[in-house]
Amino acid sequence: MASSVACWAAAWVAESRRQVIYEVISGASGLILALFMWGHMVLVGSILTGERGFNWLATMLEDYYIAQPTVAVVLVAFLAHAVLASRKIPAQLRERKKMLELGKGLSSSGREKVPTASPFSPFHPHTESLLWIWQVRTGMIVLVLGSFHLVLISIDIFTPLWGGHAGIESVTSLERVQAGLWLPYAILLVCVEFHASIGLYRLATKWGAGAMLSRGAIHAIERVLLWFFLGLGVVVLLVLAGVIPPPLAFLLGGAGS
Repeated sequence: MASSVACWAAAWVAESRRQVIYEVISGASGLILALFMWGHMVLVGSILTGERGFNWLATMLEDYYIAQPTVAVVLVAFLAHAVLASRKIPAQLRERKKMLELGKGLSSSGREKVPTASPFSPFHPHTESLLWIWQVRTGMIVLVLGSFHLVLISIDIFTPLWGGHAGIESVTSLERVQAGLWLPYAILLVCVEFHASIGLYRLATKWGAGAMLSRGAIHAIERVLLWFFLGLGVVVLLVLAGVIPPPLAFLLGGAGS
């Protein structure tokens, strides 16, 4: 009996340690991907200065062998994060339906009228649970569209799939977006920014940032970052799609070339 309890306890400790390791790797890979996405947004934002500014930055990244290793690291981090984070995603259709019902219930909680002295229910939406639900929803979309984008970029770096030569260039990016990919990129943009900002918020609160800042302050920082990079991404996508001209082309003394 004692030996069975000892074996069970040892197995429980080993499993607990394994889960902690998974959490650390998942959080670290998520942090790397979030920071990369923000840096990527700023770099792609060079299109706001016109094709010349975009090409100059892309050429520099390739000449100094920054682009290729970065793509490899991002691919590894993306796969690791997808595999480990998916442990928390409901795998069965029945479980996913329950998650959808939970999300609807949390969203409407506090708004429904009840036959009591108070005109509204005393319960309010559970912010943390709603954030987790939206993180799961956006994460599943990012997994599909993000994989598609990473495959395109990987092929594009080594072969002239679009544009005149292998590698990153403005012609490649413009043709890709204007060929009809602006819609999946728009969906990916919204989902990535929401997923990253919520993930960083939950990561900060999980690993003790609440000891220095309140949850309200962390949430406020998360919202500022979300709307800043989402707004920047929308403008960049509109320029890539040819809807508006590069607004900062005057910095390089041109109208966008």
